[in-house]
Amino acid sequence: MSILINRNTKVIVQGITGRDGSFHTAQMLKYGTVVVGGVRPGKGGQKVCSLPVFDTVSEAVEKTGADCSIIFVPAKFAPNAVREAADGGITTIVCITEGVPTLDVIGLCHYLKRKNVRAIGPNSPGVISPGKCKVGIMPGHIHMPGSVGVISRSGTLTYEVVNNLTENNIGQSTCIGIGGDPIEGTNYVELLEMFEKDAGTEAIVLIGEIGGATEEKAAEYIKTSVKKKVVAFIAGRSAPPEKKMGHAGAIISAGMGSAEAKIKALREAGVIVVDRPEDIPDAIKA
Repeated sequence: MSILINRNTKVIVQGITGRDGSFHTAQMLKYGTVVVGGVRPGKGGQKVCSLPVFDTVSEAVEKTGADCSIIFVPAKFAPNAVREAADGGITTIVCITEGVPTLDVIGLCHYLKRKNVRAIGPNSPGVISPGKCKVGIMPGHIHMPGSVGVISRSGTLTYEVVNNLTENNIGQSTCIGIGGDPIEGTNYVELLEMFEKDAGTEAIVLIGEIGGATEEKAAEYIKTSVKKKVVAFIAGRSAPPEKKMGHAGAIISAGMGSAEAKIKALREAGVIVVDRPEDIPDAIKA
């Protein structure tokens, strides 16, 4: 099985006429994702990758039955695009856009919660249930269907870890990039709960990094509520304090958010924390 998306998920692409939107629409279609159309105000009636383009999300949902949207919209317009998707009947939103202001994201999280809409991102590489559906920008060929769930704050680290899993004949149920910003639409705890309940997931890989307290909160939840094996890797052990490392949320400030603190909390919760990403397959098999 899988979480969030499956082979029946119907996807629309907001920003489909742009360079990134059109390119990744083609890649998702090639993977087998059921992409049913796109949205770009003022471009309704056009076609991209032989798919219809609509002026609004509500029109796209009405005409196609879409239940998932992926957003390739500039940061300035992304918050309104997310709200439009939620108002238009979309239940799962994947926001690829980077650089969305943190205060806007906080407001969006509250808005989407009231709407009972699930969002992944912003600044996310997306979600993939291997062999079933890809809603994102990740390279599909490195994934393999299986029973290990993957949750990560880092896109490129996700690809490295997934590639190592696949090369060791360890398949994945669903892989989610939650995004590297300080605030994310869906956090570790929410996804851990989903994976714990998913009959098709037997183990979970958690990829974290310095900054914030999301991994510590995940550790607290794992200690009380997760019975499945969890293997983790935390990036940024050598990062200097007060310096942003890669992601907007990857910064150690006032003694908070260090790799050491996260590793300690996870190990105390019974999580197997490895020193290198390539150690994860052996930890899963152990």
